[in-house]
Formats: sequence, structure tokens, C-alpha cells
Amino acid sequence: MKYRTIGSDPANCREVSVIALGAMLMGSRTDEVTSFAVLDRYVEAGGTFVDTSDNYAFWEDGGQGGQSEELLGRWRRSRGIGDEIVIATKLGARPLAPGTSYVDNPEGLSAKVVRESAERSRQRLGVDRLDLLYAHIDDPTVPQRETVEAFGELVGEGTVGLLGVSNQSAWRVERARALAAAGGLPGYEVLQYAHSYLRPRTDVPDDMFPDGSLGHVGPDLLTYLRAEKALTLVAYSPLLKGAYTHPDRLPSDYDHPGTAPRLAALHDVARETGATPNQVVLAWQLGGELPIIPLVGASSVAQLEENLAAADLELTADQRARLDAAR
Repeated sequence: MKYRTIGSDPANCREVSVIALGAMLMGSRTDEVTSFAVLDRYVEAGGTFVDTSDNYAFWEDGGQGGQSEELLGRWRRSRGIGDEIVIATKLGARPLAPGTSYVDNPEGLSAKVVRESAERSRQRLGVDRLDLLYAHIDDPTVPQRETVEAFGELVGEGTVGLLGVSNQSAWRVERARALAAAGGLPGYEVLQYAHSYLRPRTDVPDDMFPDGSLGHVGPDLLTYLRAEKALTLVAYSPLLKGAYTHPDRLPSDYDHPGTAPRLAALHDVARETGATPNQVVLAWQLGGELPIIPLVGASSVAQLEENLAAADLELTADQRARLDAAR
């Protein structure tokens, strides 16, 4: 396994494995025995960066979530896991009532929610401090200063280490970070967005994003990462939920003329390296210019093993150039 540092403050920065493990479906669709086996193997292989959220996985049973955090808490206690494993969680998108969702009834990002939801996450995970806490979605109904100050207070009290943000427009992220800097408060340093080798259309509106997707990495976020060297991107859904090996799973927003040539380049490199397309995608993210940590999910140890092997796959400059040039 290889490692990189997230965060810039020496008091809170952490060294984490370059491949993060997503626990979204652990405790719900993925049963406890399997979840524990995947987590154990991940740690055995040198993995140190586990990702969850307070709303995972509310859609599985129509509830409000919390199953993933609770399972991770049980795993930590049963294995004697301490602060050597960095666990990131999120708040803001937990439904306020069963049968609702983050689209129509989210908890939001008020100061009250930030404090109370963070405390519930700490209790479920069984930790004194949340290593990394994200604002999961935006909340335009709350002044950004209120949210920034609420997160900053938790860091100041020592109950949260690093701060992150997900699924918000780049200008909103920058505004929040500017407010934090002006107030002498810690700001967002980890960005979690959907990012893969194939490029989606981001202009298609939906219930969450009426002007087009803000959850995918686009040119604005990439240029932001190039300019702000202290930021790290955690890329969720890097393998498109299995679509690289099961083309029928490819989401509709990837159905455009640019997909075929990139898939052709990907499969050419996979044949040359003897690696799987999934491994090439992860290696492409890991070996690029920008600080990207792919966040992979696994419902079996075998899936995890395939993903972990990507940390040791080195693409040549020519292979990377051909992957990047495909249009």
C-alpha cells in the first residue's frame, strides 16, 4: 500500500492509504460477516481510510440511515481499532423522517444540525473525535457563515479533525473557505465528488441539481485543485458501480460520443498491462498530477483484492498520454 497526507494543519493532518474504502452499504445490503471480512482484509493490506455517512443507507429500508456508522462502530470495538484507521463521515443529507430523502427533507447544515448530527455520528462510531467530517450536500437555506462557524467550533473543541465538502458548486466551496480564512477558522480541505475515467454529461438537470450535476468533477473543480495545493480530491464511484466490466450498468449520462473512444483506449491499456479495466482506471487516478484518492466499494473480499492491486500498477507516460488524449 502507498500513502499520502490529507490536510495542511500539522495538528490535524493525517497520512492515509491512497485507496479509500467505502462503507456505504455495510450493515444494510452487505451483511455484517461479509462487511467485517472486507474491512479486516483492507486493514491487513495496509488500508487506513474508511468512508461513511450518517445517512447510509436510508434508501435500503426507507429509514433515516445510520446502519453503516453503527456497523463500523461494532467492527472497531470487536477488533480493538484505534486512531490508526481514519474514518470519514458526512452530515447534511440525512432524511428528517422515514420515507423521505435528502432531496425533499434533508437535515441540512444549520449550526444546530452540525453539532447534533456530529455528536450522533461520534456515538455510533464509538469515537471521541471524527477524523474527517464532510458537509454532504449544500444547504442554501442556511447562511454559509453559520455553517462555517459551526464546523469550525467542532474543530476548535477537538471533536472533529479535518473538514471536507461534497456535491457543492466550486464557487460555494470557495466562498465557504474564504469565510473560514477571514474568520481565522479551519476550512474545507478534502473534496469528495464523483470522478472516473469516463466523462459524464453534467448539463442534465435532476431533482437535486436543476441546472445540471454539481456532484461530478468538472473543469471548474479540476482547475480549483490545480490552484489550491492544500486540497485533496476523494473520488467516489470511480468504477461507475461496475460499469467497466458490466456495460449494461453504464449510467445514461455517459451515453455520448466521447465514451466509445475512451473505452477503447482503456481496454487497449488493460491488454498491454495485463490488468483489469478497473485497475487501470484506479491507477490512472492515482498516478496523475492532481492529488486524487479513489474511494472504492466492495461487497466481497475478491472485489477488494482487485481494487487494492491497482496501488501497485504503474502506467507508462505513453499509456497515460493515450488515455488522456482519447476524446
